[in-house]
Amino acid sequence: MTETVPPDSPPAAQVTLPDGRVEIAPDAPAPSGPYANEDLLPVPVEKRTWTTYNFSALWVGMAHNTASWTLASGLIAVGMDWKQAVLTIALANLIVLVPMLLTGHAGPKYGIPFPVFARASFGVRGANLPAVVRALVACGWFGIQTWIGGEAIYFLAGKLFGDGWKNASEVGGYAWTMWLSFAIFWVLQVAIIYRGMETIRRFENWAAPFVLVGAGVMLWWMSSKAGGFGPLLDQPSKLGWGGDFWKLFWPSLMGMIGFWSTLSLNIPDFTRYGKSQKAQTWGQALGLPTTMTLFAFLSVMVTSGSQAVYGKAIWDPVQLAAKTDNVAGILFALVTVLVATLSVNIAANLVSPAFDFSNIAPRKINFRTGALATCVLGVLIFPWKLYSDPQGYIFTWLGLVGGLLGTVAGILIADYWILRRTKLDLADLYRTGGRYWYDGGWNWRAVVAFVTGGVLAIGGADFHPLIDGRPIPALESLADYGWAVGLGTSMVLYVVLMLLRGKEKATV
Repeated sequence: MTETVPPDSPPAAQVTLPDGRVEIAPDAPAPSGPYANEDLLPVPVEKRTWTTYNFSALWVGMAHNTASWTLASGLIAVGMDWKQAVLTIALANLIVLVPMLLTGHAGPKYGIPFPVFARASFGVRGANLPAVVRALVACGWFGIQTWIGGEAIYFLAGKLFGDGWKNASEVGGYAWTMWLSFAIFWVLQVAIIYRGMETIRRFENWAAPFVLVGAGVMLWWMSSKAGGFGPLLDQPSKLGWGGDFWKLFWPSLMGMIGFWSTLSLNIPDFTRYGKSQKAQTWGQALGLPTTMTLFAFLSVMVTSGSQAVYGKAIWDPVQLAAKTDNVAGILFALVTVLVATLSVNIAANLVSPAFDFSNIAPRKINFRTGALATCVLGVLIFPWKLYSDPQGYIFTWLGLVGGLLGTVAGILIADYWILRRTKLDLADLYRTGGRYWYDGGWNWRAVVAFVTGGVLAIGGADFHPLIDGRPIPALESLADYGWAVGLGTSMVLYVVLMLLRGKEKATV
């Protein structure tokens, strides 16, 4: 039975500018039909205006947040010293920068967002698979960041309203006032979404430096409590540099890579506004590894100080800030957390899933509807469980995320760089029956590579505290290297399957 597909507009011609950027020809109709809407169409060249500074500022704004802080401080909490934690994070961000730049290349060149970029490898319909996986991960991140913001409101209000607020009766293991704080921060973000993204962009212009100043103040406060910087630097590793450290290092490295593996997929959502390849390349190279390493250094210094002062590492900056009796100090610290959380959550965890959900049904779901869906799913994913301890946060959540998304990155890079040599047909990305339609809109080879890479990457992982045990115990030895296993497996398998497809066509 022949599948009936909705009618489309005819293919639109594209033009290539001298600098290599491509756009729909000015005198040609824009792509239309069931797989196109205003949010998914290529950005015209005249609107691709982001400079090196804009991309660097984007990373400064996204890296200076509480979740980034807890990455480094969490490593201190599980036994590393400051040198080991900073080394792990710096190396992870240098590694993840590579796929970030490779996938980001399609943005300035073609002006397309991530779900449209994925159509070249997964198919016009099949792109919904990686898009939904990416969107669900963003929902998880949105929920975690919203819980952090609610926690800040809870402690802030506790300082103002006293023990009646802090020691309220518990519901589900937390004070009902904590749940109320979570809801307040959630509603605040929904309200901002409906005001539009221009409000967010203006907000982020000053949010990043404000948060950096807040982290510096926290470091000064902790060093004064500890009697100087010496105790912060002298806290020993519980692991040494032997086998115990390296046993923890590899899963930690994969977890740190997993933190930004989300953006390594959907970075075209931002680079599509890039003025040139140089702008996105230098902007990301200057903004990501340097900013994350500096922020990691600040966080591990403060967490090491908490270990010296309080006898244990306090990895959550909100709980650490709440230990001061200075009302002005805690107000400043917790407002900093709110500003940072609001900034990164809107930019990193709502922009991309909004595009991803819109890609499912372009005619029915617009950017705003997709963002609202993210907000709802972010609650249903139970973020308080993911964030409850550094073990589950770093090794379970980030490890699983990194393994799955590394698999998608491997396919995208293999298709765009190895097989297509960065050449795409813009019109065919939006229409039925074109070169990216494959079999009914799906490229089953990409699906096979995704499933195979995903099983090898996370099949042997410890899912605690989500569930007990490992789904496939025989794959346990691969679990500590999930991101690398997923990326490498899917890349090789996809290339092989696509080359075999070419040979099959040649023999027909």
